[in-house]
Amino acid sequence: MTELVHHLTGPTAELPGVASLVLDSPHNRNALSRRLVGELYDGLAAAEADQDVAVVLLRAEGRTFCSGADLSEASEDGMEEAAAVLVELQRRIVTLAKPVVARVHGNVRAGGIGVVAACDVALSADDATYAFTEVRLGLTPAAISLTVLPRMSDRAAALSFLTGEVFTGREAADTGLVTRAAPEGDLDDEVARVCAALVQGHPQGLRETKRLLGRHLAERIEAQGPELAALSARLFGSEEARAAMRAFLQRRR
Repeated sequence: MTELVHHLTGPTAELPGVASLVLDSPHNRNALSRRLVGELYDGLAAAEADQDVAVVLLRAEGRTFCSGADLSEASEDGMEEAAAVLVELQRRIVTLAKPVVARVHGNVRAGGIGVVAACDVALSADDATYAFTEVRLGLTPAAISLTVLPRMSDRAAALSFLTGEVFTGREAADTGLVTRAAPEGDLDDEVARVCAALVQGHPQGLRETKRLLGRHLAERIEAQGPELAALSARLFGSEEARAAMRAFLQRRR
């Protein structure tokens, strides 16, 4: 069976001390299916346990970094479970004992933005596109707000959440959603530079500094995660949202 997340662990000539986890599920635009999330958890656990790994790099194949929840599975299993999975994935990234760097390109939507926001460092192509499209479907970005809202300014979040408009990686950097943006042709060099700086840190220093920086995110996820997952489920199951999603799918056809 083809892996949906490639685990490239251990030092390499290009990125010594870095474990790469590559999302590669083109059939659903790297959506957070049960299988992909499970493989991502396995990769994070393997990297955390590997003493030769100092930094985890999360990247993707294809022109979509991550499209968010797998809506076909959410329709079968219920959105509460899908939202709870997204909450727990953000928690796992935030509380991992090693820094997680996101290399972001292409399209990033919905839950995919939450994954990016949960990472310690997010390096984006300046022409990558982001959008909180939930508002147009009768929904709200509840679960991902756990990590997104602490990253973005209040004004930027209000504009992006309420309009659902597409914005670029350059704009994402300006709002604080990502750490830095660069031309896609330069992105690998920027990732390598940042990872090389991170691996100079002592393991204990990296672990404790990450814990210090991420404490407010971890506490926010613990306190608000169940409530916001339930809100996502309630809205997803509403007749208003179902009608909006049917209209959206008809337009796509």
